[in-house]
Amino acid sequence: MRILIVEDETKTGDYLRKGLLEAGFQADLARTGVDGLHLALNADYALIVLDVMLPGLDGFSLLQQLRERKQTPVLMLTARDEVADRVRGLELGADDYLIKPFAFAELLARLRTLLRRAPPRVQDRLSIADLSIEVQRRRVTRGEVRIDLTVQDFALLHLLAEREGDVLSRSLIASHVWDMNFESDTNVVDVAIRRLRAKIDDPYPVKLVHTVRGMGYVLEIRA
Repeated sequence: MRILIVEDETKTGDYLRKGLLEAGFQADLARTGVDGLHLALNADYALIVLDVMLPGLDGFSLLQQLRERKQTPVLMLTARDEVADRVRGLELGADDYLIKPFAFAELLARLRTLLRRAPPRVQDRLSIADLSIEVQRRRVTRGEVRIDLTVQDFALLHLLAEREGDVLSRSLIASHVWDMNFESDTNVVDVAIRRLRAKIDDPYPVKLVHTVRGMGYVLEIRA
C-alpha cells in the first residue's frame, strides 16, 4: 500500500518515510507543495500525509486543489494548534488532523483507521495506447480526438478497460453493462461491441478491442 508524505522538514520527512517503510508500506516523500501536488494528482496513493507549512504551495492550497480532482484520504500535520487552522483543514476536505510533535505510534494508528474507513477507490483515469478514459467526467479521447459515447457504450468500454488484458465472456459483459442474464440467442453484446469498435477502433490503425473465439472479448494492445 503506497503512501505519499509531503513534508519540508528534512528530519521529520525522513523519519516518517523510514517508519512507514518499516511498518510495511511503500512511501514516497515530497519536500515542497508543488512537488507534492504533482505526485498526488499523477500517481495512485492509498493515503497522503500532508504538512501545512510548505514552501511554494502550502498544505491548505494543496488540499483544495487536490479535492477538485481526487478524494484520496489526507491526514494533515501541523505545528499550529489553533482551532481555526484545524477547522479550515477539515472544511477543505482533510480526513484527520495531527498536531506536532506527535508519537509515531499514534500517527500509524490514525493512518490505519483512515485506510480501513476509506471506501474502495475507483481509478479516475484509464489509458491504453493513445486511448484515454476520464471516468468521472465520462470523457473519452483517442489521441487528440474526443469520442462521444452513449451511456451503455461508455459502460462497456469502462468495463473492458478496467479489466485490460482479461478475456470477458458475453454473459459477464451482459450482467455488468445491462444487468441482465445473457441468453445464447441474444446478440446484444455483439452489436454493442461492433458499435464501440466503429467509434474507438475503426478510424485508427492500432486496434484495441479483440474477439477471442468461443470465449468473449478483450481490450489490449497486440503486436
